Amino acid sequence: MRGGTSPGSLRGKVALVAGATRGAGRGIAVELGAAGATVYVTGRSTRERRSEYDRPETVEDTADLVTAAGGRGIAVPTDHLVPSEVEVLVARIADEQGRLDVLVNDIWGGEKLFEWDSPVWEHNLDNGLRLLRLAVETHAITNHHALPLLLRHPGGLVVEMTDGTAEYNRNTYRNSYFYDLAKWSVLRAAFALGQELGPRGATAVALTPGWLRSEMMLDNFGVTEENWRDALERVPHFGISETPYYVGRAVAALAADSDVARWNGESLSSGQLAQEYGFTDRDGSRPDAWRYLVEVQDTGKPADVTGYR
Repeated sequence: MRGGTSPGSLRGKVALVAGATRGAGRGIAVELGAAGATVYVTGRSTRERRSEYDRPETVEDTADLVTAAGGRGIAVPTDHLVPSEVEVLVARIADEQGRLDVLVNDIWGGEKLFEWDSPVWEHNLDNGLRLLRLAVETHAITNHHALPLLLRHPGGLVVEMTDGTAEYNRNTYRNSYFYDLAKWSVLRAAFALGQELGPRGATAVALTPGWLRSEMMLDNFGVTEENWRDALERVPHFGISETPYYVGRAVAALAADSDVARWNGESLSSGQLAQEYGFTDRDGSRPDAWRYLVEVQDTGKPADVTGYR
C-alpha cells in the first residue's frame, strides 16, 4: 500500500494544517487532500508577501497542490502569533464547514534563529526567544481557538508536529538550548492535550518526520528531489532521509483510523506508523530514521541504510 489510505477515505472531513507553506506541512496537506479531505492551509508567505524566510513557496501554491491531489485546498494567510487572526480563521472554517475534524500544528519558522551547539549564554537571546514563540506559543494560540470547533463532533484528531520522538529527545541534546526546549515542549503539549481531549472524544498525538528532504534542506545541500542522492558523498547519513509526503501519509492514515484513540497522548514517528499502517514514501521505501540514528549514526558506524528503509 503506497498511501496508507484509499482515495476518498477522508471525503467529507475538514482539516486545518497550520504552517503548511512548505516542508512537512505542505506534505501533510497534500496527502490529506489525496484522501479526499477539505484542507485549510495557513502560513505567512503568500504570492504577494514573503515571511522573513524570503522563500518562494506560498500557501496558495500548497492549496493548489491539495486540490490537484484530489481534495479541496483553501489558503488562508495567517500569522499564528496573532490571536485575532487565528480567531478569524477558525470562525471562517466554522461558518463555511460547520466542523473541524483534523488539526495539524506544524507552525515552526525557526530554522534561521537557532545557533548550532551554542550554549544559552552565548546564543542570541532575541532570536532564541522568538524561536520559542514561533514554535510553542503559536501552537497554544491555535489550540485555544480551534479546539472548541474540533470538539463539536466526536473523533477529532490533533497532530502536534515536532522533531524527534520523546524517547530520542529525552536522551539526546538537540543542537541548542532553545531548539531542544522548543521541540520537547511540543512533545509535552501533545501529552497534555491527550489528557484534556481524550475524555471529550478526541485524540492528540505528537508526530515527527525523520530526516526531512524539505525544500530548505535540499537547497542547503545543493541538490533537488530528483538528484538528492548526489549529496551522499558529503553527507553519507542523508541516505535515510524522506520526503515530506511520507509524514503526510502518516497523518492521513491516522485521520482515517477509526481506532486512532489508541495513540492518544503518544509520541509517534513517520517510520513507526509506516510499519503500522503499511504506507511507503513516494519511492516505495519505508525509512525508519529514528531507529537508524540511534543504532547507526549516533554510534559512529559507517552510513548504511540496509534494513532501515
